[in-house]
Amino acid sequence: MTWYALLIAAVAIERLIEVRVAERHRVVSKSHGGVEFGSGHYPAMVLLHTVLLVGCLAESILLHRNFIPALGWPMFAIVVAAQALRWWCITTLGYQWNTRVIVIPGAPRVTGGPYRLIPHPNYVAVIAEGLALPLVHSAWITAVVFSALNAWLLSTRVKVENTALAGLT
Repeated sequence: MTWYALLIAAVAIERLIEVRVAERHRVVSKSHGGVEFGSGHYPAMVLLHTVLLVGCLAESILLHRNFIPALGWPMFAIVVAAQALRWWCITTLGYQWNTRVIVIPGAPRVTGGPYRLIPHPNYVAVIAEGLALPLVHSAWITAVVFSALNAWLLSTRVKVENTALAGLT
């Protein structure tokens, strides 16, 4: 269980790093005339992702979930792959990447990296991680609840993002 707590802590630290990167990118985007869209759903997104990490640990501890190697190791591999995809997205978008939806009017739409393959690859990483991270230690309730709430939230987020990106060339 200790190693799972360390994994959750590592993901939490990674999230804090993302927030710092996002804030730097927000400042750059705003200085170039960036406009934020859909800020109303942002607090719910932050809360949901925080509850995911807490839920992973709470369910594993309180409900005495066991590590099942046949499930846990493949899920761990998916978590690692999701992190790699997320950072590929971040590096591909550069200062245009953010945890918020901020668009610089007239900026070119990014079509390289993972964006040449699918329109919203970061959300693929979020979906994969949200399902796999709890299942590393058999926290299936957290995986199901997060995935359902995340699907609802992402339906809003993708609409907001598509509307915001429609003006880019």
